[in-house]
Amino acid sequence: MAELTPEDRRERTVASDDTPRTTTDLRQWIRTALSLDAEQQSRLFDAIDRVLGNQRQLLEESKHEAIRAMSEGFAEKMSRIQRQLTEKDVTVSNIARYFEEVVAGLTDKSHRDPKTKLLNFDWFMERLESFLSVEQRVRWCGVGVVDINSFKWYNDTLGHAVGDRIIERVAHILSDQIRSEDFLALERAGADARDLHARFGGDEFCFLIPDLPGCAEAVEIADRFKHAVEGHDWGRDDRRLAARPVRVDVGVVCLHLGPVAERRGVARKLAAELIHRADQLMYNAKSSKADHVYPTAVGVQNSSLVEISGDFVKGQKAGAMQRRP
Repeated sequence: MAELTPEDRRERTVASDDTPRTTTDLRQWIRTALSLDAEQQSRLFDAIDRVLGNQRQLLEESKHEAIRAMSEGFAEKMSRIQRQLTEKDVTVSNIARYFEEVVAGLTDKSHRDPKTKLLNFDWFMERLESFLSVEQRVRWCGVGVVDINSFKWYNDTLGHAVGDRIIERVAHILSDQIRSEDFLALERAGADARDLHARFGGDEFCFLIPDLPGCAEAVEIADRFKHAVEGHDWGRDDRRLAARPVRVDVGVVCLHLGPVAERRGVARKLAAELIHRADQLMYNAKSSKADHVYPTAVGVQNSSLVEISGDFVKGQKAGAMQRRP
């Protein structure tokens, strides 16, 4: 076998290691690994160039200091250089920490709706797909879609400013009320709930309640949110809303997770179908002017969602009502 040249070994090392080694590599990695728009990429590249420029300048200054030290008195100058390098190390560390915070902040902003600060829909779907692919606890989760009733009337009659306030208030109530931690706390102390809330678009929202003992709890949480919206003192947000308080329509799909092997590989399809079913349930509730959440229960069979008996859902909900203090 022919001996590899230094250039061949270098290329093989780079090919086997995805770690960026040059500024060009780093720029390409940022473009492919981070979901940033053009302005955010530009700001990030500028920050990188500033950090690298500072490091080059620090290196050149250190070289000059070392040369002067040799001519002016080695021991004294080396001691002073050591102190300066220590101070510069602290500065470089602070710059690096700031750079990490900038990247984290830009990444988080790119995943959130600017008005409500909830997740945007695309990132929500990625998280839902990831959850379905890896969650191994054979429990229940709830996926729901929410719509603000008669939102166009509020927007056209009371103005877009009031419409924006309604959207922001509903988003706040959603993130406050849709949570599984009440039930998790009963089972294991210090449990970390991973509930997800997102703006679906316009006046619609969606949510995932990931870790529940049964379908009834998902319905109970969604009902709690609906009643919290409709029980809110809307006159405090705008006095004209006192005469016509805001209502929401909610559809929630309760999924019995089953073995993870049944979901892995088809998680994207299952996520899309869960949202579609929840959306249809929400529209059914809207068309019938329902005063309650519209639920359904499903499981996974042959890589697809199949409905579980409606009587099972009703029985689960009745059981939850009996347990409620």
